[in-house]
Amino acid sequence: MKVLIIIGAGGHGKVIADIAYSNGYKEISFIDDTKKAFDNYQVVGTTKDIDKFDSNKYEFIIAIGNNKIREKIQKKLVSKGLNVATLIHPSVVIGPSVIIGKGTVIMANCVINAGSFIGEGCIINTASTIDHDCIIHDYVHISPGVHIAGTVEIKERTWIGIGSSIKNNIKICEDCIFGAGSVVIKDIFNSGTYVGIPVKKIK
Repeated sequence: MKVLIIIGAGGHGKVIADIAYSNGYKEISFIDDTKKAFDNYQVVGTTKDIDKFDSNKYEFIIAIGNNKIREKIQKKLVSKGLNVATLIHPSVVIGPSVIIGKGTVIMANCVINAGSFIGEGCIINTASTIDHDCIIHDYVHISPGVHIAGTVEIKERTWIGIGSSIKNNIKICEDCIFGAGSVVIKDIFNSGTYVGIPVKKIK
C-alpha cells in the first residue's frame, strides 16, 4: 500500500488519518501551508511541494472543509497525474449499487442506501444518512448527523450544516450553505446561505 499524504493538518485531518489507519495505511504524513508540527504526525511540506511526490509511491486525500479550496487542490492533483484516494470508515453501511467518486471521505456510522451516487471530493461526515437514489455532486460537504431522504439531488460545492434534514424528492442547486439544523422541504434554485425550519435564504 502506498504512503498516504493528507493535505490539511487540522481536526478534520486527524479524523481522516484514523480512517486511513482503519483502511490499512501504515505510513501517513501531512501537507499543510501553515503548520510545522502536528501532534505525532510528520508535516512533510506545503501545497507548493506537491510536484515533489512520486505517483508510484504516494496517494493523496484532502482534509479541507472548504469546498472550493478542496476542489481546486484535487483538480491540481489530478492534472498532475497524482493518485487521489477514497476513504470509507469500516462502520459505514453502503448499498452494493452505490457509486462513490475519488477523493471522497465517508466517516464513521454513515448509511448510504441503494442507487445513490456520491461524486468526487465529497465529505460525508459522521453519522449522516443518505437514502435511496440520491445524487450528491462533486465537492459537496455533508456535515455530521445530516439526514437526506430518498431521491434528493445536491449540486456542486453545497454545504449541508450539522443536524440538517432534507425531505425526499428535493433538488438543491450548486454553491449553497445550509446552517445547523436546517430543514429543507422545497427545491432550492438560487445559490446562497439558508437557515431555519423550514429554511429561508438570508444571503
